[in-house]
Amino acid sequence: MRLFVAVWPPDSVVEMLRGIDRHDLPQLRWTTEQQWHVTLRFLGEVDAPDPVADALRAVPDTLHARHAHSDSDSDGDGDDDDGGDADGGVRAALGPATAWFPGRQVLQVPVTGLDALAQAVADATAPWAAHADDRRFSGHITVARTRGRARGPVSLAGTSLAATWPVGSFELVASVLGRGGARYETLDSVSLVGAGSTDG
Repeated sequence: MRLFVAVWPPDSVVEMLRGIDRHDLPQLRWTTEQQWHVTLRFLGEVDAPDPVADALRAVPDTLHARHAHSDSDSDGDGDDDDGGDADGGVRAALGPATAWFPGRQVLQVPVTGLDALAQAVADATAPWAAHADDRRFSGHITVARTRGRARGPVSLAGTSLAATWPVGSFELVASVLGRGGARYETLDSVSLVGAGSTDG
């Protein structure tokens, strides 16, 4: 099955994305709110998802350990260029506006703050790298695609919208392709809350 690892936006961000004017253009296919997510890593065809899910459960502790190491190297000043909170939590930032990727075939909204999480996910899924998409991580939510080789209108870029949210979990997702576009099924969810904590 085709697998990817993703962060889903909260309801407040979904509501904001619903507010984008969805022009009815023959060369454009708008994504649905069930498809709105930030891909941390696309794995492609994987025969057995359970070992991937098992590997991903180590990601929260990896993030916590790297944050603690970063704090010690920076004398604990709490600054975090990759979007982390001072306490090691993950915070995503949407915006500041819609934009086309080069070629004007994918209309998207940038999402920053997930670089460290994406790197930890990439490291955890390294055994499946033969099928993975190893392009440099560029966090975004896709809101529309053009049909065929058509180029989208420049005017759709630049719609302002911005939000931030704490990322409480990420998910391993199966993608099933159909005539209406991709349908997603969550196979496992990994909590980022309380990473690195110990009992007692």
